[in-house]
Amino acid sequence: MKIETAETAGFCFGVQRAVDTVKEFCGKCDKVYTYGPVVHNEDVVRELSDMGISVIDSEDGLDSLQEGECIVIRAHGVPEATVEKMRSSGADVVDATCPFVAKIHKTVVRESSEGRKVIIVGRKEHPEVIGIMGWCPGECSVIADIDEAGDYIRKNLENKGFPTTIVAQTTYNHEKFQDIVELFKKNSYNVKAVDTVCGATRERQSEAGELAGRVQAMIVIGGRNSSNSAKLYEICKERCEKTLFISSASELDPELLKGAEHIGITAGASTPKQIIEEVIENVRRTDI
Repeated sequence: MKIETAETAGFCFGVQRAVDTVKEFCGKCDKVYTYGPVVHNEDVVRELSDMGISVIDSEDGLDSLQEGECIVIRAHGVPEATVEKMRSSGADVVDATCPFVAKIHKTVVRESSEGRKVIIVGRKEHPEVIGIMGWCPGECSVIADIDEAGDYIRKNLENKGFPTTIVAQTTYNHEKFQDIVELFKKNSYNVKAVDTVCGATRERQSEAGELAGRVQAMIVIGGRNSSNSAKLYEICKERCEKTLFISSASELDPELLKGAEHIGITAGASTPKQIIEEVIENVRRTDI
């Protein structure tokens, strides 16, 4: 049996930076909080909790912040109004927003301020998308997929000449983002696309797809709430029917790998190296 692991599997730059930032401030403040889980991985959140770091899940929770305490903005970023509320609390605000996400904030501020409509391609309920929407001062819409793009086009034909800028959630499927942009152009919409799918995401998706296309079974490791992990699973499943999506080694079902002599493994940007190694070790010990 051959096991092949994608080189880009595991923490991306933005997530690693956010986790390191939280740990750095532990002990420097009276109390350290993160606004939402710093990463979509229960093991990492548990580790930080054991260090005394707490999670604030909503803006209402910011009312309890005090001077001497510290609130860390995770890699997903937050709306501008949320940043202002954090600052008004008197607590120290540490911004660990991924630089690629922060760049989208600047883009929508600029494009919207110039009078353009903004369309964000991504999941409306995802914290990154919520944050991007919160930096857009003008008209802003969210489209999840090609079907929703088609619905938007049909319902807004009278406005297709209005200048519109399309951006994407950083972890969106790059090929599908391009398909959505092309659909708008084919329908004569006056659109400008700013490709904001981050380079690391594109590389990870491309590598995962290539690996899935030449193995007999594929394992994608990631949290159930991880958008980028879900995209990896979607890409791998298209190329390898026997693709498993697990969040830890304990979820690995050897029966589903039976008959596979070449197994590929990749992991989302919120998956720690330790969990990837545990999965690899479990596969090696499995009699398939």
